Amino acid sequence: MSKNVTNMVAWCVIALTSLVFTCESAAQSKSYEEIEWIQLMPKDDLDALLNPPEYLTEIEDGSEQDTIDSLDAKPFENEQGKRYQQALSSARVIESYNNKHIRVPGFIVPLESEEGKRISEFFVVPYFGACLHMPPPPPNQIIYVKFEQGVELESLYDAFWFEGKITINTVENELGRSAYELKLDRVLPYEE
Repeated sequence: MSKNVTNMVAWCVIALTSLVFTCESAAQSKSYEEIEWIQLMPKDDLDALLNPPEYLTEIEDGSEQDTIDSLDAKPFENEQGKRYQQALSSARVIESYNNKHIRVPGFIVPLESEEGKRISEFFVVPYFGACLHMPPPPPNQIIYVKFEQGVELESLYDAFWFEGKITINTVENELGRSAYELKLDRVLPYEE
């Protein structure tokens, strides 16, 4: 074999080895930053939610006053109460998360579903709740997902890990409003 052919074969082997290694590495090394939900909201929103107006702690769970409607009907007179109410509906986001690959735990709120079918459009939320002590999440704590493969959901109380690329995008639905959207790569049952 001539020297040129030997060199050409060597380069082909190196190139093919490099290509295979690069493809395998890209598929295996796509890393997701594991985040906590509070990282998706501005600190002042979090502070406001962690310091609710005092009268809310006096309302008994499950009572007639323990509804979001009763909260909306009561005007807040002090700055703490007003800030709390603003944080409950905040769509303010953390710009640095735009277009990042993340991994976040959460629950599915189906937007369109048929009984016995996989759910392909849904909101991801950090928790469930609809009383004053645990109001629905604000938009900056809701992520919209459209996932053609769909997710098998046996119970609304099933938790999952969601992995994909998050973007800043507001999506409104009669069930809520999200400030983020996730291009989902993978969904897994939640395990710590």
